[in-house]
Amino acid sequence: MHTGSGCARVRREDDMGAAGRRTTGAGQGTAERKPAICFGNTAGLPTAHGLYDPALEKDSCGVGFIADIKGTKSHKLIEDALAILCNLEHRGAVGADPRAGDGAGILVQTPHKFFAKKADRLGFRLPKAGEYAVGALFMPRDQDWRQVICDIYSQMIKREGMTLLGWRQVPTDNSTLGESVKPTEPVHLQVFIGRGKKIKTETEFERRLYILRKSMSHAIYTRKERRLSGYYPVSISCRTVIYKGMFLADQLCTYYPDLHDKDFESAFALVHQRFSTNTFPTWSLAHPYRMIAHNGWRRAKHRCPPTCSARTSTSCGRSRTRASPIPLASTTRSNFSSKAAIRSRTRS
Repeated sequence: MHTGSGCARVRREDDMGAAGRRTTGAGQGTAERKPAICFGNTAGLPTAHGLYDPALEKDSCGVGFIADIKGTKSHKLIEDALAILCNLEHRGAVGADPRAGDGAGILVQTPHKFFAKKADRLGFRLPKAGEYAVGALFMPRDQDWRQVICDIYSQMIKREGMTLLGWRQVPTDNSTLGESVKPTEPVHLQVFIGRGKKIKTETEFERRLYILRKSMSHAIYTRKERRLSGYYPVSISCRTVIYKGMFLADQLCTYYPDLHDKDFESAFALVHQRFSTNTFPTWSLAHPYRMIAHNGWRRAKHRCPPTCSARTSTSCGRSRTRASPIPLASTTRSNFSSKAAIRSRTRS
């Protein structure tokens, strides 16, 4: 449940304790709260101090999906998806800088006609759809370090039996971004990867791309600490591509001119506007992710705080009175629909 402005990013003092201490019982005095473990990508996040702890972050956002029932690709569908995203603007958060959003993005099918046109202009040719992948990458601003990453890609792609077809710098327009967002803006590159003769099916290709992505991340993060590397693989797939960033809903289509090209087509689109209730916004934490987008937070059993059941029922996707998780379909609707679904399950 959202209360107050979107820039409220600290837990109440009675949840965490002003000095990070808790009473352990009569005669036992007090015990220091153990340092919290940070999960996931914490690039750009401050360390735990005072009432803030990055391990206790959660979010609740807006998500939309549109598809052509016959599977026909069109640019009109992209336009409709962006309209859905703008209608989700109330689900997003804004910081003290009124043009600094928590994140927005869109996941679509690979627009083959569009990328084939762009590749021809760049001097390389793409094979038919499904036989190449597009990697959307957030890259560091430092040119020398960025070239090191590109060289690692070249080596890793060859090692995995695939072919490096070419690179493309994604055009962007940051004129609408908040002044607090611009200093964090990455360089946007797309890498085009051919399937290779030994990879026979699209499914096998996707598996090899997954291995490539994990191998790349390991090679890069062993050379430079993850939070300092400036590198994040937004998506690497022969089926889909993602455009996202630290935006408000209306800024996505302005920032990426690609989305206005008539050849940029898809038969479905997944859009997301992020509300990072207690989180520190970063480019990499904007949604959609590579396979999903969600509008609430879920924690593994060992990570869920003891006070979770005392908070809102949708906080961790569980009912107050039942141990079983609420189905994903219920937690990805609006808050009103989610609460109605939870009340219905609780009564049953």
